[in-house]
Amino acid sequence: MFEVLMVMFLIVAIVLVGFIMIQQGKGADMGASFGSGASNTVFGSSGSGNFLSRTTAILAVIFFILALVLGNLSTATSDTAEDFSDLSAPEQQTPPVEEQEGQQVPPTN
Repeated sequence: MFEVLMVMFLIVAIVLVGFIMIQQGKGADMGASFGSGASNTVFGSSGSGNFLSRTTAILAVIFFILALVLGNLSTATSDTAEDFSDLSAPEQQTPPVEEQEGQQVPPTN
C-alpha cells in the first residue's frame, strides 16, 4: 500500500507542476490593460476560477493529503520496526572491569 501511495504522490506532483506551468499569471496582461481600455483591473478580475485553477486547487489538496498520509505511514512503520528490533536482539552487557590490588591504572588526559 505504501508503494501505491508513493506512486500516486509522484504522479500528482508531476501533474500539479504541469498545471501550474500551463497557467497564465494574473499580471501577464498588465501592460495590455493600460492601453486597451479593458474593464479588468491591473492584476486581472477576481471572478470564478476556470478549469485550470480549479484543477490545480484540487490537485494541491490531494497532494497535501497524500503527503500527510505517507508521512504518518512512514513514522508508524519505523516505530514498529524499532520496537521489534529491541525485542529480537537484546544487547549484551559487558562485565564491569574490576581493579586488582597492585595494578596501577594509567592516568587519562
